[in-house]
Amino acid sequence: MKTSAAHFIPEAELIAACRQGNPRAQRLLYDQMAPKMLGVCLRYLRNHDDAEEAMMTGFVKAFRALEQFRQEGSFEGWVRRIMVREALNQISRREPFMLNLDDCPAQYTPALPAGIESDLNAADLLALIQELPAGYRTVFNLAALEGYTHQEIAGLLGISEGTSKSQLSKARALLQRRLTALTYSSPASHSDSPCCLAI
Repeated sequence: MKTSAAHFIPEAELIAACRQGNPRAQRLLYDQMAPKMLGVCLRYLRNHDDAEEAMMTGFVKAFRALEQFRQEGSFEGWVRRIMVREALNQISRREPFMLNLDDCPAQYTPALPAGIESDLNAADLLALIQELPAGYRTVFNLAALEGYTHQEIAGLLGISEGTSKSQLSKARALLQRRLTALTYSSPASHSDSPCCLAI
């Protein structure tokens, strides 16, 4: 199987070859998707090695479950969901998943400017998200960046929808404060270099 730019392999053909256990197809698919998927895992896991481990385990699970992909949505989205679940598994093993429920009122809504996630460059956003406590970080990633509903988040994490909404509000408030500090501290220090963050 040639992998040069001159011989583009359609995604459906590549997936079919991977389903047949073709190692070169699996490597090509991995090489194409790994940067984005590592970016996904890095948003959930502070430690780079933990993120890589989650990504590798996620790919193993994805390759083993390829028959379950029914072409009903994007393949990247399907793999991404596997990566998110594996990152959540890593959090439960590596970090205390603490939901601080009494540090501010549940109905508090921060005045976070619309589109703040897209206004930051990838490296700055990744750094800010990684600084969040595990509970805030996880819910923010799932709700604001992955598009999960609060009902879905509640099911994934074993919390109530109200807790999910509260954690998202608190995460946004904390990001607001840290963004303000970042903006007024040293704008020249912001990196314009691209990051493998996938949003």
